[in-house]
Amino acid sequence: MRDEKLIKMIKISLLAVIAFLLMYIELPIPIFPSFLKIDISDLPALLGAFALGPIAGVIIELVKNILHGVFAGSTGLVGEFANFLVGSCLVLVSGYIYKVRKSKGGAIVGLLTGVIIMSVFAGVLNYFVVLPLYETVLGFPITAVVAMGSKINHNINDLNSFIIWMIIPFNILKGIVLSAMTLALYKSVSPILHKENMESEYKSKQQNY
Repeated sequence: MRDEKLIKMIKISLLAVIAFLLMYIELPIPIFPSFLKIDISDLPALLGAFALGPIAGVIIELVKNILHGVFAGSTGLVGEFANFLVGSCLVLVSGYIYKVRKSKGGAIVGLLTGVIIMSVFAGVLNYFVVLPLYETVLGFPITAVVAMGSKINHNINDLNSFIIWMIIPFNILKGIVLSAMTLALYKSVSPILHKENMESEYKSKQQNY
């Protein structure tokens, strides 16, 4: 039992380190402001949530952001705080649904549901917490954020419209990319993440026999 817990912790730690490294790979999207960049650092957490359970995915998100805050924090931890909460929302919802319904259909439903809930949650979080924190902690005015958005999309004229036209669509796009990659990779990665568990079950059956 202790060996299984240790192995699980090692897997979570490795996935968290991979996720942390992936945070440095960011892709700017021309239809969004420069500070909204897509990264795939939630991918290891999603894979971990599917293979090891939703709580494991949340732990990966937490460790990833702690590492980023320690080694590369340049946003007064506001960015890491937001990344953890939004990423955990996606991972927790998707991982839980897949845990209840372990099939390809369950994975698709879980990911789609996770993306929708995450996107709405990201909008609410940015409106009430994240953008006000950026203004307070880093002196980055919300009016400047809105102005950056309005240069790209003329429908944006206040914070409400910025959330609707930028934050929510950005998270939907990011969620779709992550979901597609998870579906493409999980089948090949799953045996590796489950390897020790399968060996333990086999040994247990042999002993009982």
